[in-house]
Amino acid sequence: MSVEFRNNVQVRGRGERAMMFAHGFGCDQNMWRFVAPAFEADFATVLFDHVGAGRSDLTAYDRGKYSTLSGYADDVVEIGRSLRLKDAVFVGHSVSAMIGVLAAIKDPTLFERLVLVGPSARYIDDGDYVGGFSAQQIEELLSFLEENHMGWSAQMAPAIMGNPERPELGEELTNSFCRTDPAIAKEFARVTFLSDNRADLAKVKARTLILQCSEDIIAGQQVGAYVQRNIPNSKMVVLKATGHCPNLSAPDEVVAAIRDFV
Repeated sequence: MSVEFRNNVQVRGRGERAMMFAHGFGCDQNMWRFVAPAFEADFATVLFDHVGAGRSDLTAYDRGKYSTLSGYADDVVEIGRSLRLKDAVFVGHSVSAMIGVLAAIKDPTLFERLVLVGPSARYIDDGDYVGGFSAQQIEELLSFLEENHMGWSAQMAPAIMGNPERPELGEELTNSFCRTDPAIAKEFARVTFLSDNRADLAKVKARTLILQCSEDIIAGQQVGAYVQRNIPNSKMVVLKATGHCPNLSAPDEVVAAIRDFV
């Protein structure tokens, strides 16, 4: 099968440069619908679904390949090469921030700039490193998901989204989580929350922007600051937005920050 079919790749816009958008756990490319169109006048926008998400080909899911984030990064590289991208902009949300980091290391010609939205190099605290969660908290979170996917989605999605005064946002994320294949969601969650990409940050050669929400229970400011300190040519912008999904809750702020960077 073609990579375009496997990952439901959609290319829009008319710019000479490309901007690729990658979604986070439990989501799909629809999560960029308020951000990506703003760049179609100046960029060829590339949207896709990770295998197991959205309208990707679920039959392409391979437990071995996707047992680490590197497997997802291989897909990003394959998409980029298939579209003959060069010096493009990669915009990755949540776990896709680190997937983009890995892809940029695998093929430095693909992306000249990275935009990492709510990134975390490691979710679990480790010595002096503060990831925001203890190993026990992460294991309890994963066990809850494995035992009750729907219940986990209903409880966690609104907390992850934040913005309780706008319950429709939490409902959208809940529905997105619930649409994800439960078996794949369990495995992707384990890969995501047990990942450790701290050693990879120093290898990034692309200019990098970290977009950090002012309040985020998944990736707090200390996590974003760590990513910024350890990627050589990077800067961090703290958004007024709260929650972990500013691409939905504060798209205008995200668009403005990306536009200033590119």
